[in-house]
Amino acid sequence: MRISRFEGCYTALITPMKKDYEVDFEGLRRLVEFQIEEGVSGLLAVGTTGESPTLTHDESLMVIRETYELAGGKCVTIGGTGSNSTEKTIEMTREVYDFGVRCVLLVDPYYNGPSSLEIRREYIEPVARMFPEVQVIPYVIPGRTGTQLMPQDLAILHSQFENVRAVKEATGNIENMKLTRKLCGEDFDILSGDDDKTYEMMVNPEIRASGVISVTSNVAPRATQNLTRAILEGRLDEAEKILEALKPLFSIVTVRTEETTPYGNVACRARNPLPYKTLMSVLGMPSGPCRRPLGKMTRRGLEVVLNAARLVYERNPEILKPIEDFFDVDLSKRLYDKSFWEGLAYDQY
Repeated sequence: MRISRFEGCYTALITPMKKDYEVDFEGLRRLVEFQIEEGVSGLLAVGTTGESPTLTHDESLMVIRETYELAGGKCVTIGGTGSNSTEKTIEMTREVYDFGVRCVLLVDPYYNGPSSLEIRREYIEPVARMFPEVQVIPYVIPGRTGTQLMPQDLAILHSQFENVRAVKEATGNIENMKLTRKLCGEDFDILSGDDDKTYEMMVNPEIRASGVISVTSNVAPRATQNLTRAILEGRLDEAEKILEALKPLFSIVTVRTEETTPYGNVACRARNPLPYKTLMSVLGMPSGPCRRPLGKMTRRGLEVVLNAARLVYERNPEILKPIEDFFDVDLSKRLYDKSFWEGLAYDQY
């Protein structure tokens, strides 16, 4: 599928698992079909939300391939082929290229901590040069990787390679985003990597993001797509109403609680994809457990997730109605009957 611009909502797909932690490919197919029916611009397979750190090489390829073949020409498929090894990234990019994928997401190399110069010269450049027909999207998320491709190096890449013309921006730093727009120019797409910052990034005249790679759109694809389209088309009153309806869901991409232990209170943070896999299990969507070392939420964390979903269901039922229709579930029961979330949280801290 030829990509002219990256605009709208691209769903960072969760990877559903069976109870034995094997990939649930039938569940994956259902999720992809749901996303396509709800009209998203594209699908990211095997990103952080898809548990890329714990999928094997072969599993990653199978998930990307399955997503690509189901999506066909209906929406863009982005393959998460990045890693902290350039050689592994090249190998996976070559393999997904061979079965048709023409867009990849390259997360900044985590843990080994290359400089921005090294990320550009020893990581992004080799991939962009070797695969000129593939759109290469750097993924800048220093909070998870411990390093960062800086706007200056991103601008150099964009000036040298026609296939580097978008970034997934998850720094949380507005000034960094503004500098990216200033240095990379108008023919460059900034995609929000944080659902709760998407509106601000898109309407800010010094950033002008063109869309989002979203976690929330796993459960609210049409609403998230409608939010981005309304902003792109200048319908800001409509966009603000959708934003207000989605805010509870945006707030649970990461869930923070304070837990009680025999040795005092401790802060606990449930990070993506755990809260959303938990929510999707409650809602009756293919999800399953996270692979270790991710585990379960605390009971307090689960309550935060349930309360957010209930708030959306009660105030704006149209947001979650497509789940009821597509997966044939009754959310009036699933969100209020504890039998539907039995076993989704640790019994005690």
